[in-house]
Amino acid sequence: MTCKYRCGNACQHEAPNTSGNAYFGDIVEAVLSRRGALKATGALALTVGGAAALSSGTAAAAPQPGSARGAVPGTDFAPVAPNSQDAVVVADGYQQSVVIRWGDPVVEGAPKFDFANQSAAAQEKQFGYNNDFAELIALDRTGAESLLVCNHEYTSEEHMFLGYDENNPTEEQARIAWAAHGLSVVLVKRQEDGSLKPAPSRYNRRITLNTPFELRGPAAGSDLLKTSVDPTGTTAFGTQNNCAGSLTPWGTILSGEENFNQYFANADTVTDPVAKERLGRYGFEGTASTRKWERFDKRWDLAQEPNEANRFGWIVEIDPNDPSSTPVKHTALGRCKHEGAAVQIADDGRVVAYTGDDERFDYIYKFVSNGKVKQGTSALARRHNMTLLDDGTLYVAKFTGNSPAGEIDGTGELPADGKFDGIGEWIPLASGKESLVPGFTAEEVYVFTRLAADKVGATKMDRPEDIQPNPVNGKVYCALTNNSNRGSEGNAAPDEANPRVGNKHGHVLEIDDDTTGTRFGWNLLLVCGDPNDAGTYFGGFDKSKVSPISCPDNVAFDRHGNLWISTDGNALDSNDGLFAVPVEGPERGFVKQFLTVPKGAETCGPVVRDKLVTVSVQHPGEIDGHDAGNPASHWPDGGTSQPRPSVVAIWREDGGEIGRG
Repeated sequence: MTCKYRCGNACQHEAPNTSGNAYFGDIVEAVLSRRGALKATGALALTVGGAAALSSGTAAAAPQPGSARGAVPGTDFAPVAPNSQDAVVVADGYQQSVVIRWGDPVVEGAPKFDFANQSAAAQEKQFGYNNDFAELIALDRTGAESLLVCNHEYTSEEHMFLGYDENNPTEEQARIAWAAHGLSVVLVKRQEDGSLKPAPSRYNRRITLNTPFELRGPAAGSDLLKTSVDPTGTTAFGTQNNCAGSLTPWGTILSGEENFNQYFANADTVTDPVAKERLGRYGFEGTASTRKWERFDKRWDLAQEPNEANRFGWIVEIDPNDPSSTPVKHTALGRCKHEGAAVQIADDGRVVAYTGDDERFDYIYKFVSNGKVKQGTSALARRHNMTLLDDGTLYVAKFTGNSPAGEIDGTGELPADGKFDGIGEWIPLASGKESLVPGFTAEEVYVFTRLAADKVGATKMDRPEDIQPNPVNGKVYCALTNNSNRGSEGNAAPDEANPRVGNKHGHVLEIDDDTTGTRFGWNLLLVCGDPNDAGTYFGGFDKSKVSPISCPDNVAFDRHGNLWISTDGNALDSNDGLFAVPVEGPERGFVKQFLTVPKGAETCGPVVRDKLVTVSVQHPGEIDGHDAGNPASHWPDGGTSQPRPSVVAIWREDGGEIGRG
């Protein structure tokens, strides 16, 4: 059910990347020692601090995952046991409450939500569906008032409407869904008991599939982006399938447009071979779309508006501080199925943005700006800084392992040097208006970035999702969720950066980047799954003490630099959850589960503050065989109520800091 509406059953189809570009076994020209490889590139060695690295992947006898408490500040809590409850289950000593639900009022004049009597006019003013990424932007130093910004990734019509007929949706149902996509900005106030409550505010805003966006950067105005509604190719309408995101150093929000291909109809009617190849590389196929929106607006029909699809798949930026501002789509960061993007400022003042393309066998990208950050929080500085992502160089990553290819056997067991690690190269694709890929114009690189990355031999990864720089140690962490096709016939074999055949549990990548340069070192912090499985790895930490973790999706950090991971699609027969793990010192790799979400739900958008954690609970009860007439969950309101995607706040009962003893 989730796959049907979120990504158009992407995993039930062949991966769009059918390129023959090289992967690990073809890249390595010689077996290099770890020391020699790093010396040759000038990259820094990535070490496991304090804890001795395992020399093999053999699990300890009779492990009891999650049975120990750690001492690292921010992670000192008793872990939550795996479970399948229809509830948010939090660590002992913590309380929780719902902040906002699908349908709750956001902007002035929004009516009270009525599941049985929804309307597009109401949804335009109400909190959208399937909240994913979230961020809290404090409006004062105390954090008493903050702006909550949330993505609304996708709609699940069978769970939104009683008696929904997928073959004959109504136009009003389609328009409700258009309004339920996008983003919400809402003021929230911290209460005396620790909870967060929404409040009316001039900042409150809904961004939907009808909201105008400015297309900016080197591809803006391209013939590839022009439509009958927008012959200039500079104004797109709406944003959809927004997944992860980030808060920029200048106070705006970046959000990634992900599985946009599923919304468009009639790809199979396209006969031009070039256009067909481009559509196929992005997963467009079939005739009628799942939601049948093409019946109500020709923009969703590729036969009538062939360029409309090119106006999705971008990193978007919104300014929550200015509710009248026009959101932006940044073409300089390339077009793919962006999970999200995150920015850090280099020593020379330029900005570096990292982004992952969330599909099996797709790539990790980096963008380095030409311009430099203007300091300060003024509107003038923010306007300047919002232009930094319009001009720079776009790169794609190529990974090389340090171990002989024969030691990467597909089981996930460690090679002889005790780590999955190596070196990497950022391959330039385009800089400004100049293409750096033979056979591609600059516009083609930006609009059909996947094809350009294929051409230069980027490394095929296991679904690169959220990627974020750690503000404490400066390293970059990427969640690679899973890839059941790794090593199957006709697909890329395991390599040191993606070491398991049929990778159903995913892993977490740690990159030691030189920021604006083209070289980096890397290692795998986690190879996820059941700690009893020899093919798992927890940063070298004792696997008898860790919580099992499967399918990492979003990543965040607390002020101590600990990594917090939310999961999506737990393949260990437990609900998804939120996990904390130190990345430095003797407890590096000590994964502990902080909470679980209700059955059928995904954990998204974690925000971790000193005294508050929030998570987005997406698609609760979205389980095969269930729909609005037969709900599998009644969270969050209980009784016989319909499940509603919501944001939840968690805080300590005694008012103390999260994860402090």
